[in-house]
Amino acid sequence: MKQKKIQLNFKTADFSELQEIDRALISCAKEAIPTAYAPYSGFLVGASILLENGEIINGSNQENVAYPSGLCAERVAIFYVGAKYPNVKILTIAVTVFSKSFNVTDVISPCGACRQVMAEYEDKQDQPIKVILHSPNDTVLISDKVSDLLPFMFKSPHLKKH
Repeated sequence: MKQKKIQLNFKTADFSELQEIDRALISCAKEAIPTAYAPYSGFLVGASILLENGEIINGSNQENVAYPSGLCAERVAIFYVGAKYPNVKILTIAVTVFSKSFNVTDVISPCGACRQVMAEYEDKQDQPIKVILHSPNDTVLISDKVSDLLPFMFKSPHLKKH
């Protein structure tokens, strides 16, 4: 048996330390929050994606009384990109949150399903996607690639039908 380690790299920063484009992307994610439909959890999430063509796509979480039928903000935005800009690469995704019932002080990370979808798009485009996770207190966590958030993504080239 061999012991192995996984090392991931990420940065933490304050909002004010970010490059202008990253601050703008977080601002877009914040603007997406009011479009969230979250009457059950009161937990609103906004996501914004910067494409290589300069377009910014926003998404917000959309709940449903049948909980599994809802969709997270990250997947709303990514699937829109896939439908409208199928051949345009994603450079960065920024995610921010707001709760109607408690004060969010931590950086909130995407759920496993969102990580898997983000990782597959990163794999599909064969180029890293930068991930910026923003807390309402302006703390930021930055990963230069999705694969650092999901080191054992589910994938197999044998599953794809060519």
